[in-house]
Amino acid sequence: MTTPRTATVVVVGAGQAGLSAAFHLQRAGFTSALTSPTAARSYVVLDANPAPGGAWQHRWPSLTVGSLNRIFDLPGLAQPEMDAHEASSTAVPRYFADFEDRYDPAILRPVRVLSVDYADDDEQGELIVATDRGPWRARAIINATGTWGNPVRPSYPGAETFRGRRLHTREYGRLEDFAGQRVAIVGGGISAVQQLEEISRVAETHWYTRREPVFIEGEFDPETTGRSTIDKVTADVEAGRPTGSVVGYTGLGWSPAARRARDRGALVRRPMFTRIEPDGVREADGSFTPLDAILWATGFRADLSHLDPLYLRNELGGITMRGTQVAGEPRVHLIGFGPSQSTVGANRAGRAAVASLVRYLDEGAVEDDIAV
Repeated sequence: MTTPRTATVVVVGAGQAGLSAAFHLQRAGFTSALTSPTAARSYVVLDANPAPGGAWQHRWPSLTVGSLNRIFDLPGLAQPEMDAHEASSTAVPRYFADFEDRYDPAILRPVRVLSVDYADDDEQGELIVATDRGPWRARAIINATGTWGNPVRPSYPGAETFRGRRLHTREYGRLEDFAGQRVAIVGGGISAVQQLEEISRVAETHWYTRREPVFIEGEFDPETTGRSTIDKVTADVEAGRPTGSVVGYTGLGWSPAARRARDRGALVRRPMFTRIEPDGVREADGSFTPLDAILWATGFRADLSHLDPLYLRNELGGITMRGTQVAGEPRVHLIGFGPSQSTVGANRAGRAAVASLVRYLDEGAVEDDIAV
């Protein structure tokens, strides 16, 4: 059996939330477990991606900087001016790489975390982080894996019989791939509207959602809408309820893409079809719509399956949180999760998680001194 490497804190993921955690761990005096494994307090960031940029490096090419909601600065490094026409999949990872060059966080990549489990029955004992490059032992973990690795792919009757192309938002590439085709776009979120607008330029599109989309008039106001949304999500995670999509809390804004799709007559919602057939879908009214492709723009859920051995979920399927900490489990913090999914929330959550872990470790050190 491979001898585990050790770190006081293991951070899982090097997107915005993970880099924020690394920054604040460094500021709190934690050293790199890659170069100083025997230090009193050390950390390592395990990142499944081959290069800096988190999930941004995997976004579709047509998602440009100008079409993004605001990306907040990483701690300690203001964003440079970005060309609004540049693909976000190159511009944002370049910014993340600049951050890594400046602060040299202790990142090991590519490393895929397979599971996190308890080392023993001690409620203050260590955790074992199993990876495809060997295990780690840690006093605590900060999980920052986001959602990109866990796409929601609905199961629909007859899907396996469909002779056309089925894909999820994360496999979307170029609108030209759908030229001249008949395409169903399924989903009521921001990505669905963006991809509907694009594909409808070159293809016959049909937009399906489970519920009638609610478009919100006026500009998004971080001080009112943003704060209200965070309050709602916080209430859900503190009650242990599973959280939904951001749009489920805020409604859809009239983005430039939504307005273009509306003006071109593409923003026409249909109720969900009842089943998928080899050459198309059976509509709710019983009619048949022939299709060449079905794009599931159905969003993502938190990518947390590697934490299943810790039994963090409750009977509702949610994880009860207190701030960034899993309720009753001070060794496990989730950031970029629930109310901290936004980029500004991820930054703040990284700082909060580190502050909480420092208190936890300090209390343990005091108890050790008393025992001695």
